[in-house]
Amino acid sequence: MQEERILARQSISLSEPNHDWIARKIESKEFKSNSEVVNDALRKVRELESGTDALREALIIGERSGVSSRTPQEIVDAVLKQRYLDAGV
Repeated sequence: MQEERILARQSISLSEPNHDWIARKIESKEFKSNSEVVNDALRKVRELESGTDALREALIIGERSGVSSRTPQEIVDAVLKQRYLDAGV
């Protein structure tokens, strides 16, 4: 049996520029409804925040690891080598 998705309904107020932007997206046939435009925009913001959170965590880990004794070129070479190995080439 397939699970039904229940969508929450909500009324929101939009600024005129946002309202006009949504209208243009629908007029261009890129989206069929206001909801599709808003849901797509929110999904993109969540993806952006997720990437920002991952970057923030990587920076914290890097700061905690201390100062490297390797040169910048040695670090670049190590990263490229790891990418090569990860690609299975």
